[in-house]
Amino acid sequence: MDWFTAPDYWLGRLVFQRALAGVYLLAFVGAALQFRALIGAHGMLPVPRHVRHVPFRRAPSVFQLRYSDGLFAGCAWTGAVFAAALAAGVGDLVPLGAAMAMWAVPWLLYLSIVNVGQTWYAFGWESLLLEVGFLAVFLGNARIGPPVLVLWLLRWVLFRVEFGAGLIKMRGDPCWRKLTCLYHHHETQPMPGPLSWFFHHLPKPLHRVECAANHVTQLVVPVLLFTPQPVASYAAAIVVATQAWLVLSGNFAWLNWITITIALSAIDFTGLAGPPPEAASRGAPLWFVVLVCAVSALVLWLSRHPVANLASRRQAMNRSFDSLHLVNTYGAFGTVGRVRDEVVVEGSADRVPREDGDWRAYEFRGKPGAPGRMPRQFAPYHLRLDWLMWFAALSPGYARDWFGPFVERLLAGDRDTLRLLRHNPFPDAPPVHVRARLYRYRFTTWRELRETGAWWHRTLLREYLPPTRLAETSRSEPE
Repeated sequence: MDWFTAPDYWLGRLVFQRALAGVYLLAFVGAALQFRALIGAHGMLPVPRHVRHVPFRRAPSVFQLRYSDGLFAGCAWTGAVFAAALAAGVGDLVPLGAAMAMWAVPWLLYLSIVNVGQTWYAFGWESLLLEVGFLAVFLGNARIGPPVLVLWLLRWVLFRVEFGAGLIKMRGDPCWRKLTCLYHHHETQPMPGPLSWFFHHLPKPLHRVECAANHVTQLVVPVLLFTPQPVASYAAAIVVATQAWLVLSGNFAWLNWITITIALSAIDFTGLAGPPPEAASRGAPLWFVVLVCAVSALVLWLSRHPVANLASRRQAMNRSFDSLHLVNTYGAFGTVGRVRDEVVVEGSADRVPREDGDWRAYEFRGKPGAPGRMPRQFAPYHLRLDWLMWFAALSPGYARDWFGPFVERLLAGDRDTLRLLRHNPFPDAPPVHVRARLYRYRFTTWRELRETGAWWHRTLLREYLPPTRLAETSRSEPE
């Protein structure tokens, strides 16, 4: 069955598997460190309450059967251990069946987390990690050559990621067609990075070149992934280069990194790696061939939904069509904001809140806060609360379910919630009142930066949440 494997892609598979395991590791560690405040038994959106209203068939998860914070922590750290082992290459040291089981464990555990994660896990890169992680189960290990069918399925995923994002831009905000979106995007993106200020201040003609290059990369280059080598490798390398540009310009969790990981699987490293090892040239066992063919047929059948979505004028963005997240649709930034608003949360120890009282701001790890603080680099680590705060500033409706519980936990001095923040202005005792105010943020100019040392300039817009005491949080909502 020489048709079934592509031994020359042994190095591409090795790099892909190690990188994917690294992404898994980050995802599990992030889940372990953040879940108690977000979805724990006493979190803002508790899992036990959620699973009472969502049947197993809609969101299969081990936590549908039983939940405790200890069980969740155990699953998250178990996933991290398996991911670390796979990143270290243990999967290549065991028989094929055992390697497949090792890849299946993190996929099943992360599926369980995502399916109870609610709004905290409603990001496209969660489904992308699960889809790619499922295919990795059937990619084999060093004892056989990489299955051709799975390699093609990985390119199919990469095509949907890039082409879907390109289509949704062309169908969405007119600024993409006018090549002006990047006049604003670096400033208004969810979580700017340390270089975003500098990207924002690039000359406008260069921003137009960025936009045009984005359209070529997302609408033309993905088609070339299905052409013969070396053209497919060049196309994948272009994807890697453009994703690296996005890594430098902002914080998008592991979205860019997993896209790079998929693209690496499409590159023919024969010229660099030399001939494949003898083990990688061996034929695959019949049971594995049958299984991979069956999985490939399943993926192609399920792909009818994303294909219909890509062809639709009402294209959806970042949507799963099955509860296992096997085949999904992707896209990002169909609309680009022209201005940036930020919710600033403050507390006061005053018994009677006053406008000019001693209000102290809670500083977040990643989202903009103090104007003088330079944006930090956190990606590929995902700061889930910081990301949701960006959505909260867009509309209070995005925060209705969790913002009140968040404020309540600040008033109670909840240790797990405070650990998600960079700075707790009330280290000795929790505040008596908490309020939130909406500010308009913009990057400073070169002159303002030199004169003030501030990266941001902000202007108060309005009250977002009035001063609230602990007993009032159950009936308080942002305005």
